[in-house]
Amino acid sequence: MIVFGKIYLLCFMMFMSLCAQAARLKDIASIRGVRENQLVGYGIVVGLKGTGDGKNEFTAKSMGRLLDKLGVKLESQEVQSKNVAAVIVTATLPAFAKAGNPLDITVSSIGDAGSLQGGTLLQTPLRAGNEQVFAVAQGTVVISSDGSKEAHTTAGRIPNGAIIEKDVQSDFASKKMFRLTLHNPDFTTAARAVLTINRELGGQYAAAKDAGTIDIVTPFSYENKGVELLATIESIQINPDSRAVVIINEKSGTVVIGDKVKISRVAISHNGISVKIGDGKGKASDEKIALVEGASVGDLVNSLNRVGTTPKDLINLLQAIKSAGALQGELEIL
Repeated sequence: MIVFGKIYLLCFMMFMSLCAQAARLKDIASIRGVRENQLVGYGIVVGLKGTGDGKNEFTAKSMGRLLDKLGVKLESQEVQSKNVAAVIVTATLPAFAKAGNPLDITVSSIGDAGSLQGGTLLQTPLRAGNEQVFAVAQGTVVISSDGSKEAHTTAGRIPNGAIIEKDVQSDFASKKMFRLTLHNPDFTTAARAVLTINRELGGQYAAAKDAGTIDIVTPFSYENKGVELLATIESIQINPDSRAVVIINEKSGTVVIGDKVKISRVAISHNGISVKIGDGKGKASDEKIALVEGASVGDLVNSLNRVGTTPKDLINLLQAIKSAGALQGELEIL
C-alpha cells in the first residue's frame, strides 16, 4: 500500500513484460474434485468452573443420554450442572484426508454458558453434509483470552482435537479427464490457458467449456499417471487477463486501481479543483491538473495527491469522470 497524504492508493499494476505477468495455473485455478469439506457435530464440554449452561433443558437431556450410555440411569431433570455446556464442534476436512490423521477443531457454546475456559470436550462424532461420520473429536478446549472482561470465552479451539476415521475416496491416477476451474472466470484467460496447456502436452488435449472451465483429456503418455499429469499442468505458467476496474472504499478513502483503466478526453471542475485530460503534459499545480489523453487513473490520483486533494474530492471526481463516459473501465464503490 502506497500512502499519499490522506489518500490511500492501492495500485495493482501488472508489468509491461508478458513474462512478468505470468502466473502458475495452480495459483489461478483449482482442480474439480480437489476440495475441502466441512464437518460439524454436537457435543458436551465438562469440567467447567461454574460457567456452564446450568438448567438448560437440552443440555440436561444430552447429559442424561450420555450417562445412560455409560450405564448410569438418571432422569434428565436430575442432571443440572453449571459445570457442563452444550457446544457445536466444527472442523475442515482437507482433500485426500486419510484415516488416522489429526484435525484442528473449533468448539462454540450454544447455550448460556459464561465460559468454556478449562473445559474438556467429550467424544463427539463429526459429520459431513451427507451425514457420514468422518472424524471423532475430544480434548481440552483452549481459549485465546487476554484476561479482559471483553474477552470472547464462549468459543475455543482444540489443536489436533479430532482424528479422521475414514479416507476421503479419490482415484486421480487412473482418471481419463480432469476439469480445471478458474478462480476468476475470464474468456481471455481461459483461451490462453488452453493454448499453453496444449503446447506443453504436445496435442489438442485441453478445451475451454466456458470462461471459467477447462477440460483436459489424459494423454496416452500419462495414462494411469494422473498425479504426474496434474503436477505438470499446475506448474504451467500463463498470463491471466483482468478487467479494467476502479474500486473505491468511501469510508476509508482507499482506491484500488487496475492497470488497464484509462481516461479519455474530459474537463471537470469540482470544489476548486480543475481536471483536464487531453491537452496537458502531466502538470499538477495550484489545484489544476492537466494530463494527456489516455492517461491512467493512477496518473490522475498521483497528480491529485500532489495538490493535497481529500479522499472525498477524489471520489467525487472519479464519479464525475465515470458519469461523463470518460473512464474506460468499471467503477465500483464499497
